[in-house]
Amino acid sequence: MDKEKQPIILFDGVCHFCNQAVQFIIRHDKKEQTVFAALQSPIGQKLLLQYELPTDEFDSFIFIHNGKVYQKSQAALQLCLLFGGGWRLLYLFIIIPRPIRDAIYHYIAKNRYKWFGKADQCMLPTAKVRRRFLS
Repeated sequence: MDKEKQPIILFDGVCHFCNQAVQFIIRHDKKEQTVFAALQSPIGQKLLLQYELPTDEFDSFIFIHNGKVYQKSQAALQLCLLFGGGWRLLYLFIIIPRPIRDAIYHYIAKNRYKWFGKADQCMLPTAKVRRRFLS
């Protein structure tokens, strides 16, 4: 499958919490449906520009699927739908009004560096998962 046609996850490449989330997704995406790019990377920046998103704000991961862009809690819920199985049950959180879901998301995003730390550079994927990253 063409990588750029697969669902894309853009994430903050220097955030330890975000990197752990990517590792979690890699482990649980058994069908290898998703591909990844750091928001700070050249391809991440290109995609942000392509979808008319800010190129200097890294407080949300971005999920791009079928030409649609999802951010914050909506991105997480759409990802759960993509994985299927029991993960789909998490989509039930959609009944919580978006402003409330996004307020919780924003609180975690605002404190993620303080709680989980920050790296000096984007993570370097292992050779095994490198093919899942856009370059």
